[in-house]
Amino acid sequence: MARYRYYKTQMCAQGLPNDDVLIAGAGIIGLSLALELHARGAQVTVLERDTALTHASTAAAGMLAAQDPHNPAALAPLAALSITLYPAFLERIAALSGTYVPFQTDTTIQYKTDGGLRILKEHSLDPRQLAHALIAAVRSTSIRLVEHTGSLELSDSPEAVHVRDSMANHYRAAVCVYANGAWFRGQHAVVPRKGQMLRVQLASPLNQVHRSEHVYIVPRTSGPQAGTALIGATVEDAGFDTSTHAADLAHLHALAADLVPGISSAATIEAWAGIRPGTADGLPILGPVPFAPREIAATGHFRNGILLAPATAHVLADTIEGKATLDLAAFAPSRFNR
Repeated sequence: MARYRYYKTQMCAQGLPNDDVLIAGAGIIGLSLALELHARGAQVTVLERDTALTHASTAAAGMLAAQDPHNPAALAPLAALSITLYPAFLERIAALSGTYVPFQTDTTIQYKTDGGLRILKEHSLDPRQLAHALIAAVRSTSIRLVEHTGSLELSDSPEAVHVRDSMANHYRAAVCVYANGAWFRGQHAVVPRKGQMLRVQLASPLNQVHRSEHVYIVPRTSGPQAGTALIGATVEDAGFDTSTHAADLAHLHALAADLVPGISSAATIEAWAGIRPGTADGLPILGPVPFAPREIAATGHFRNGILLAPATAHVLADTIEGKATLDLAAFAPSRFNR
């Protein structure tokens, strides 16, 4: 991995790239990586085709579901690492933004398919609160965030990655990281998976996440959404469609009421659909892109982008610096080229 090391003094002396790292995508993954690299001394530019943190990052429920029994087994080491990194991750964001993002819950009731249940020590948070603090943290640093770039055209040279946006602006860097979720250019590996959700007004307090194979209920216990709960989510192969449908939302509401009967009469406050980046094996795509030595993938997190953001930032920053890190073989982009 030594070929990914950046040496700012050498690059400046040679008149090479303007940035150490360019990140395509300003969602939770891209901005978390930008902060991690910045903390390690890198010069970082983040390019966002639309508006930062407006897609899957804020459509999510916010469960840090490292113990979800429906996660692929190979995800466990990365998920466990992310849980250990989360307190420092939130502290860094708070120090830079002035806003601390609280955990909303610390317990999950997991309903088994055989009718039993497990009580899990597992946190959740509000992704909208996280997004507000994260964007403020990034803007308090020297990280360059460029929004509304439109589509990007990329080419490699021996010295740098060259990127041109839809307004013909040109960027170059030593390394380019694809953190653009379902818009990852290796379309054969990432599939957009639509998820419809709703938020309801609770009649009585709810302090735990309730989750089965088919539905979850994630309460908000503090902040602007306190006293409400999120119910989700469908998993659909519908391309980039973000429309919602009354029948699907009613079905989710009914499934939630089977777990928590008091929710049956809860009024709906809002509904939306997000686009998750899915993969064939349910695992993220992390690491060097085949045949492109200056390009790295950081996508395919599906339903676990909020959970995996700190660990993804940590292991990919290690990769870029050429340091030993968590074994990423299970997440290698090359697994789809075999």
